[in-house]
Amino acid sequence: MKERKFALQNLRNIGIIAHIDAGKTTTSERVIFYTGRKHKIGNVDEGNTTLDWMEQEKERGITITSAATTCFWKGFRINLIDTPGHVDFTIEVERSLRVLDGAVAVFDAQVGVEPQSETVWRQADKYQVPRLAYMNKMDKIGADFFNAINTMKVKLGANPIAVQVPIGAEASFRGVVDLLKMKAIYWDNEDGTQMHEEEIPQDLVKICEEKREDLISAVSEFDEEIMDLYISGEEIPTDKIKQAIRKGTIANSLVPVYCGSSFRNKGIQPILDGVIDYLPSPLDLPPVKAFDARTKEFVQDIHPDENGPFIAMAFKIMVDPYVGKLTFARVYSGKLEKGNYVLNTTKGVKERISRLMFLHADQREEVDYITTGDIVGIIGLKDTTTGETIAQEGSDLILEKLEFPEPVISVSIEPETKDDEQKLTKALQALLDEDPSLRVNVDHDTGETILHGMGELHLDIIVDRIKREHKVTVRVGKPQVAYRETIKVGADAEGKYIRQSGGKGQYGHCKIKIEPLPANSEKTYEFVDKVVGGTIPKEYIPAIGEGIREAMQGGIVAGYPMVGVRATVYDGSYHDVDSSEMAFKIAGSMAFKDAAKRAKPVLLEPIMKVDVTTPEEYMGDIIADLNSRRGRIEGFDNVGNTTTRIIQAIVPFSELFGYATAMRSLSQGRATNTIQFSHYDEVPASVAEKLITK
Repeated sequence: MKERKFALQNLRNIGIIAHIDAGKTTTSERVIFYTGRKHKIGNVDEGNTTLDWMEQEKERGITITSAATTCFWKGFRINLIDTPGHVDFTIEVERSLRVLDGAVAVFDAQVGVEPQSETVWRQADKYQVPRLAYMNKMDKIGADFFNAINTMKVKLGANPIAVQVPIGAEASFRGVVDLLKMKAIYWDNEDGTQMHEEEIPQDLVKICEEKREDLISAVSEFDEEIMDLYISGEEIPTDKIKQAIRKGTIANSLVPVYCGSSFRNKGIQPILDGVIDYLPSPLDLPPVKAFDARTKEFVQDIHPDENGPFIAMAFKIMVDPYVGKLTFARVYSGKLEKGNYVLNTTKGVKERISRLMFLHADQREEVDYITTGDIVGIIGLKDTTTGETIAQEGSDLILEKLEFPEPVISVSIEPETKDDEQKLTKALQALLDEDPSLRVNVDHDTGETILHGMGELHLDIIVDRIKREHKVTVRVGKPQVAYRETIKVGADAEGKYIRQSGGKGQYGHCKIKIEPLPANSEKTYEFVDKVVGGTIPKEYIPAIGEGIREAMQGGIVAGYPMVGVRATVYDGSYHDVDSSEMAFKIAGSMAFKDAAKRAKPVLLEPIMKVDVTTPEEYMGDIIADLNSRRGRIEGFDNVGNTTTRIIQAIVPFSELFGYATAMRSLSQGRATNTIQFSHYDEVPASVAEKLITK
């Protein structure tokens, strides 16, 4: 078996995260080019990028699915994941950050932090992922490096520290000053492969000295020796400064900030150096937590150990027309050879590994084994889905599962011909395996198949993939809002299901209390067992919880799923012969329906955070339009030093169908918007009445 050349400390698992159109994929393409992985630069506008390889990505010029590649820089192996910027595909960012060790956050130097920048930054905060920041598009009109850095402080609460100063801006952007070396760096040729260093231009010496002073002051907090040298006014070795920056970055206490223009091929190589110098290897991070597969209680920390027991997380599924189901996984401990068996500890299912491979977008490199720290593709895992743990046989450990957001929009879909029925079922199963934010159910009243997704674009892409990739002809209904129901007060109820007929009867009896979950709860349903004295045997308790959960799916007010409920079973009775799980499940469902009717049930609607970027002269019309859509204006922002403004509003999702067209009409095509889910809120009585009587 061929041994690996790269030690674990020379491995970097990183992602590129950003708001849409900040230049994320362009930056990733330059990384691939400069690391020698590709011999021609790919461009989004030309539709020839390596990482945006899906047809829909090339056509629309956006990233839809996260793509992985492996590249090499100065003796280090970098596993890179390019993630989507559009909010409808934020799940791709979420699951990527769950398995990454570091990230490069890309910002537009004209605007700085944009709405989706905040979303991906919070996702990185959630998983405590250390970051570098890169102010891209320094050649753009209105680019302002230090203003963009300031938006990180104001909007993200981050501690950004400039490690470079740009030489020029807009059309005069020529290079950068490295504040550690105190040298100017220029790119000599068009493709950016040749660089040279010079003395700092005279007009920048003062600002560079000030910014270096700020840098030293910031990192001295992480190194006492630097602090002493700084106070005494002595020269501080560059290596010492680097060590302190690395320490602060890995601790998520500071963010080194770079600048450049990816499209103009200026600025990428220093970022690659920064990835190596400042972002962590798997050895530099805290261990991941493992839980007992049955009790879900914490058992032990998993440290990155190539000789330890094998454990990995499946974080993404892709269905490939040539190889079938391809599972992306991150290995946290141990080693695995192809042909070996593993245990899916989440489901308790044994699976055989048929092939292992490193990924380069849609290209693959087969390997004999995988080891700690690897991000790989696995073929052979038939039952494993996103967020599940695979481990060596005999293990009973699981890693913390991924949480997926609730969909806010749905459409009905049906095959045009009988021949397409089976093909549609197969296509939907493949897409569900790939995309955990997609939900599918059959409407019991109409028999229609309903797709639920994160936004109009998300469902458009799904339908396009069904038609194009899976060759299924379908009819699609109008988009519908994903309403929910909840309760406003607590209520008690009793559920009795008793059937006596000849042979074995049915007996289930429970008393439950339901109440609203706290407003800040991340759960949609909580089931509590407070039965004492064995009035209901332990084996029947979960069935009551399942019966309640199923009843919640049908709602009480208008048939929409119910959320935000805590149900407590506290009493009941059973029959030695006639009791069964099914009987208690039905009893639980009956009790819930009775209690919910008396718990002041109400309709909820998804509320969206809408950010409109517009020239100042169109603000009045756009605000008036948002108000007419039951919107609430939350604030305004300036875009750098321009006359462009960002309007921040909260608007019910039901009022936003076709909004992009209306907004373009009001602004003569000059305004843009981002729409992302904010929260659910109670539907006003007048609107609720119409929905109930539909």
